[in-house]
Amino acid sequence: MIDALNDATRLVVDARLRPVIGSAFQPTGFANLGAAEFRRPGGPPSLLVESVQSLTNHFESLGFDSARQEPIDLLAPLPWIAVCDADGETHLTSSREEPHRLAAAYVCDAQIDGAKGEAWLVERLGLKPRQPLDWGAIYSAVLQLDPLCLIHGVFFSRKAFPGNPKVRRALTAVIEAHDVTPVISGGLKRDDVQFTAGEGQAAEEGYGFVPFGRTEYSAGEILLSASLDLEQLRGYGLDAPAVQLLTLVALWELVSLLDGPLRLRTACDLEVGEVNVRRPDRFELPSRAALEDEIARLDVPFEHAGRRAATWPVPKGT
Repeated sequence: MIDALNDATRLVVDARLRPVIGSAFQPTGFANLGAAEFRRPGGPPSLLVESVQSLTNHFESLGFDSARQEPIDLLAPLPWIAVCDADGETHLTSSREEPHRLAAAYVCDAQIDGAKGEAWLVERLGLKPRQPLDWGAIYSAVLQLDPLCLIHGVFFSRKAFPGNPKVRRALTAVIEAHDVTPVISGGLKRDDVQFTAGEGQAAEEGYGFVPFGRTEYSAGEILLSASLDLEQLRGYGLDAPAVQLLTLVALWELVSLLDGPLRLRTACDLEVGEVNVRRPDRFELPSRAALEDEIARLDVPFEHAGRRAATWPVPKGT
């Protein structure tokens, strides 16, 4: 199915998007900055609709069932770390939910297999003082702890670590809009019970009539561009089944994102139109079902498959 990617360095995909209803959409915004507007050289006004880091979160969420607080059945056999509270029963977070994944503070400061998470990770990664990083051992260890970190990246950055290995993202994507025009509108929050503010009952507390302004955008083009760094996946030095697993899972996330609804925020509901594989030539994206069949058939041995429990905070006296 993916043999055509064997000699390719990148898989690059472009997908044209459009609003599900109307013409306007709400882009991502940043504190003290607002919407990220920019211009390409010589081009019309453009806009960042969804950032690389935000789309990474969307990719990861596809494989995790937040209602059950565990990976979906397809990815359940892959190693991951679940962080629970001291009673060992209440789920707090995990290496699949935390922004820093395996390097999250809740993992590093937890108790795992009877040891402090920080020391446990140092041992598993083979980090040693006054010695160069053994990248082959690091990649192999990450595969055994949570292989999705080899797709979405992880940065083990702690003062206590004798070395701070960083794995960059292999799967990246961004959504941009071009030839954009602001759509200025507004509204009024009503209060038919109390027409005038009273003491301690002002707008700050949610009382009274509150007018508000709103800025959305329309665009001549909304484009999702994604890249899977195949050379990076092969460069980990893992055996063929492991590389195939990482490639298939990354492809599954990309295809699943394009197949599913793209409701990025309340007023940003997009649907996928034309999808074009820019690289390699003549490669066609497999179907989601076909990828799921291939992933289910793969037999990659793991020292500890599935869920590994961690306790946070570390119980007193340990």
